Amino acid sequence: MLNLNAIESGYGETQVLYGLSLEAQAGRVLAILGRNGAGKSTTLKAIMGLLPLKSGEILFEGKPMAGQPFGIAKSGIAYVPETRDIFPSLTVRENLEIAAKRFGGAGADWTMERVLDLFPRLGERMDNGGTQLSGGEQQMLAIARGLLMNPKLLILDEPTEGLAPIIVKLIHDKLQDLKAAGLSMIIVEQNFGFATSLADDVVIVGKGQIVWTGSANDIKADEDAQHTWLGV
Repeated sequence: MLNLNAIESGYGETQVLYGLSLEAQAGRVLAILGRNGAGKSTTLKAIMGLLPLKSGEILFEGKPMAGQPFGIAKSGIAYVPETRDIFPSLTVRENLEIAAKRFGGAGADWTMERVLDLFPRLGERMDNGGTQLSGGEQQMLAIARGLLMNPKLLILDEPTEGLAPIIVKLIHDKLQDLKAAGLSMIIVEQNFGFATSLADDVVIVGKGQIVWTGSANDIKADEDAQHTWLGV
């Protein structure tokens, strides 16, 4: 579904990714793991066109993908960044309507009603502004907004960052529901248990390259790889 072929990217003169290649398959969840600074978030930003490629190519459904983030989003990829990036001056309703009006319409799988069924708490907070939400509510809103883009692929960067354990479990359960519904996902996550309980496939990034590839069960059993590349 999504193929990164020997991509190199970074920030200005600072190169972070060195010939990184990976594949995310349709209908499956890919977890990208690695230590802080390994290049995980940089990989996601390169996919979304937020960072330029120095070399290599990115293919989505077999077609070269390049250009501005909006065009990439229109192709069917929704991105939930670590910073969540909700609009603080807008209400929950307005944050959701931005995506629903642009990417919804007749026959859309994801509607306002469906995301509120998934996250009932948002239905109780529709008239509250972004700054009035807890961290967990902001994460729910960011995911709901991504779903209203009706994506073929949902990408999440550190979805549990800074959240209380009870909210982490809630987010896990909701992502498990999305997986069961067949939504393709890529998840970057520091929480090893969270990531491997959701993932079908796992890659580990180390020093800007893929250093390990396998299934979630494989990485759970590979203590050497956990220790060497994740510090688990």
